[in-house]
Amino acid sequence: MEPLKEEILELLEKDREFRYAVAGYLGLSEIMKKLDVLAEEQVKLREEQTKIWQEIRSLREEQTKLWEEVKGLREEQAKVWREIRSLREEQTKLWKEVKGLREEQTRLWQEVKGLREGQTRLWEEVRGLREEQTKLWKEVRGLREEQTKLWKEVRGLREEQVSLRKEQTKIWEEVRNLREGQTKLWEEVKGLREEQTRLREDFNKMLDEIRSIHLRLSRVERTLEKLTLDIEEEARSILSYRIQKDLGIRMKVDSLFLKDLELNLYGVSDDLCIVGEASVRAGVRVLNDLLEKIETLKRRYPEKLRKKIIPVIYTSLPMPDLIHEAKKQKVWVLKATEDIV
Repeated sequence: MEPLKEEILELLEKDREFRYAVAGYLGLSEIMKKLDVLAEEQVKLREEQTKIWQEIRSLREEQTKLWEEVKGLREEQAKVWREIRSLREEQTKLWKEVKGLREEQTRLWQEVKGLREGQTRLWEEVRGLREEQTKLWKEVRGLREEQTKLWKEVRGLREEQVSLRKEQTKIWEEVRNLREGQTKLWEEVKGLREEQTRLREDFNKMLDEIRSIHLRLSRVERTLEKLTLDIEEEARSILSYRIQKDLGIRMKVDSLFLKDLELNLYGVSDDLCIVGEASVRAGVRVLNDLLEKIETLKRRYPEKLRKKIIPVIYTSLPMPDLIHEAKKQKVWVLKATEDIV
């Protein structure tokens, strides 16, 4: 695996077409082209510096041609300035490309930030090179007084160019790191999309199950509502029949709706009144609620009661605790076929 990596890195460094092909797949071809243009501009800069050296050697050989050589040097330096301006324009375009990459790949911010810092260092080196070029101009003008200083300035310029090449190497390393980070990001995005698809499928299944539960609950509610209405009607009919049969009193049993309470079973006749509840399944809680409602009637609606009050619970399924407590409280508990208490 390591030889293959080394071979790929060597091809990326030496083979421009292979480098562009790989960069095209990674979406970085434009950046690489700009960096290649920057490298070419640097080569041109080095060529211009070579010409300066030739002028200096000619100056040593023939002092009488100094002004002409200085003039040529100025022309060459003007070309250098134009190349630097071109380099600045290319760097500006590179910044625009990096900015676009940052907007599209927000998760690569740190990598782009590193690239931006590298470009800033490159700009600093270019500015340093410009300063050194200015010094070179001063040294050329002062060559008439002290030619020995020119060599020192030229050596300084060469060192700055070496530093510039080192910074370019760092930029390439940052670009490779950016490419690797982008590949990892694509893998993460792919995994997130797959997970999102699975979550959506599970969510849809959950929604179907919830809809099914809601449907079943609706059916149960309708069934309970029907059972409640049926047992209330049954209780009113049975109670009217039993009161007439057992007590010889004709009484209409109905519901009672007041502002703060409701009774399923209520009927009055002379000095007798029936107060009760009807429930399919009844426990001691139904009994306690009934007794509490009777107390409320006594406090707030005494006109609804009579001298004799018969508390009653009509249920198809009485709980043992209800039967036990109803005997103690003397509450009539019955169903259609028999008296329970």
